[in-house]
Amino acid sequence: MKDVVIACVGKPSAGKSSFLNAVTDAAAKVGNYPFTTIKPNNGIAYFPIECPCKRFNKSKLCAPRYDGKRFIPIQILDVAGLVPGASEGQGLGNQFLDDLRHANALIHVVDVSGTTDAGGKETIGYDPIGDIEWLRGEIHSWIYGNLDKRWNQIVRRHIADYAIFATLLEASRAETLHNQLSGYGATLSLVQKTLDRSGVKDAMDTWDKGTIKKVVDAFLEERFPTIIALNKIDLPDSDKNISKIMRKYDQNKIVLSSALAETFLRKLHKQKFVVYEEGTDIVHTKEDLPDSDLKPLDEKLQNRIEKVQDLVLYRYGSTGVQDVILKAVEVLGLIPAFPVKSLATFANTNGKGVFRDCVLLWPGTTVLEFADIVHPEIAKHYLGAETIGNRKIGEDDEITLENNIICFKTSQATHATSAGTASSGASNQGSANKK
Repeated sequence: MKDVVIACVGKPSAGKSSFLNAVTDAAAKVGNYPFTTIKPNNGIAYFPIECPCKRFNKSKLCAPRYDGKRFIPIQILDVAGLVPGASEGQGLGNQFLDDLRHANALIHVVDVSGTTDAGGKETIGYDPIGDIEWLRGEIHSWIYGNLDKRWNQIVRRHIADYAIFATLLEASRAETLHNQLSGYGATLSLVQKTLDRSGVKDAMDTWDKGTIKKVVDAFLEERFPTIIALNKIDLPDSDKNISKIMRKYDQNKIVLSSALAETFLRKLHKQKFVVYEEGTDIVHTKEDLPDSDLKPLDEKLQNRIEKVQDLVLYRYGSTGVQDVILKAVEVLGLIPAFPVKSLATFANTNGKGVFRDCVLLWPGTTVLEFADIVHPEIAKHYLGAETIGNRKIGEDDEITLENNIICFKTSQATHATSAGTASSGASNQGSANKK
């Protein structure tokens, strides 16, 4: 098991630091909630989900007390700055590529205004579409280069290992590739998905350079799903660049954002100049809420807020920062799951709180695997499980959004099962072995 980690990447001056400062600002989310303590890496981002308490009219009893919304923590990895030639060791290329081994998905922060060149220096009229292309190109070159220079040796070993089992040569391709790609954090199942995605059916000893590149392309899609955060959307040349990028790339993996606007609004919120609802265009001032304890704004600050509203909030609906994290979670297919002691009350044994724990699971996680994540003692003494409507579910059934509220039945009342708590060693993300 390991935690879910999303790596934030981008060239110098693309706004990556501003994005990280905005997305990992957890001051508004501080609370004594189970599963919110994660071993620190570079930062913790929080994204909202709809809490079941609202659906079951239990909002007043829900520990998060967010009127049906709760915030889930996820690790954000700050990766070394990237410049062209990273795969050949340029800049901090070796460190950058090594950092990627720990990531499950990437957020590529792109300066869509075109005011910084490939190296991050100030300029005018730079085409940011090039940044998207060379990021993927550098990662591709890194992996392809490592395979290509050893390919003859890999094939010879493959044939030697499986020649006496001629009928298994085809089936063994995944095992052989897994031996080569495991260093990038790939599992055997992910390598098999890579081969399926690539459509390559030929025996490995017939692969040419083009075939290897095709397999690496498929591997990148499986191993490093990437969200493109088009940053600095409030600057003059952003519009034309946004349109160009939207026409070329999958719009489902692109999010428009202004990290500086988000940081600015969060700062004002903490200083009690405004009430800002993250992920929306809602900003209330003292003028809007005269009976509140908000501080009055001077003319300069009022003008800055209005500018952010005009150029970002009213135009795009939000700063987009929260949407970037939500999109990354969506691409990974992560499923929030709620272990409860009682399907009648959704509370723990002491009757306090409801839906106290929320665990992020990889797609494909089974009921029994979920039990082990919540607490090994539950899995050890597992008898069965039920979901909403007291519907029984099998231990090999996969957790989905349709059965993600689960009550486990055990052969003995351990402290873990009776209290409905999770193992101290389990993280909010749960099992990552499916990836």
